[in-house]
Amino acid sequence: MKKLYGVIGNPIGHSLSPLMHNDALSHLGIDAHYHAFRIKEEQLENAVKGFRAIEISGFNVTTPHKVDVMRYLDEVDELAGQIGAVNTVVNRNGALVGYNTDGIGYIRSLQSISKEPLQEKRILLLGAGGASRAIFFSLAALGVREADIANRTASRAQELIDACRYEIASKAITMEQAEAQQHEYDIIINTTTVGMSPHVADTPLPIRSLKRGAIVSDIIYNPFETRLLREAREAGAIVQNGVDMFVYQGALAFEYWTGQWPDVGRMKQTVITKLGG
Repeated sequence: MKKLYGVIGNPIGHSLSPLMHNDALSHLGIDAHYHAFRIKEEQLENAVKGFRAIEISGFNVTTPHKVDVMRYLDEVDELAGQIGAVNTVVNRNGALVGYNTDGIGYIRSLQSISKEPLQEKRILLLGAGGASRAIFFSLAALGVREADIANRTASRAQELIDACRYEIASKAITMEQAEAQQHEYDIIINTTTVGMSPHVADTPLPIRSLKRGAIVSDIIYNPFETRLLREAREAGAIVQNGVDMFVYQGALAFEYWTGQWPDVGRMKQTVITKLGG
């Protein structure tokens, strides 16, 4: 029987996941279908019960359900539990197990453009929201030694650092401090929505003096090149937009479900083509 996968969220019509995953399933000859399900907040519990009833093979979770879905699962992976959010659920012989591939997917995307191991790099994250938490905790779990967090409210960044149980040297700083100290970092990661369309003239960090050979990464992919990335590229940095993170987190979910690693290049091109890039 054809297996069923999907993604739940509200709204969900904009999701590129069905296009990306269905192409990957077809490319590998897997008899399955991936569908987007719009699930309102008050319907979440019933939706998960329904997925159990139809024996769905797995599903992704996006806004606003990443936290609340955890209470309806049978098991949550350790890292996902630390992060406090689930974006991928796998049906393991009837048990629904939750994972978070956002942070690990981001790291895999970063490793695809970094010539050296990340563990020794000095990293700066901009923002202290959910995306920053997933990436920061995943970097710490990987063994990265030093990663600071800059946020408009430094106390919120400190709360995120204090919540991490993995060993990592970190400081909470303001955005003003980040601007002044940007030359000290090997990798700068924007996890905020600043610069996202339609506010393309905004930037979380005006580029002043980057370290030679620095990587500047932005999890935004609309526009393809934010002001942050444009300024960084013009300053000679290696830059990366959010398409890679989206693709790699999806590829990891795909592997959890099917046991097969998809063609990441093909997945990326599918997404870029749809976005008009």
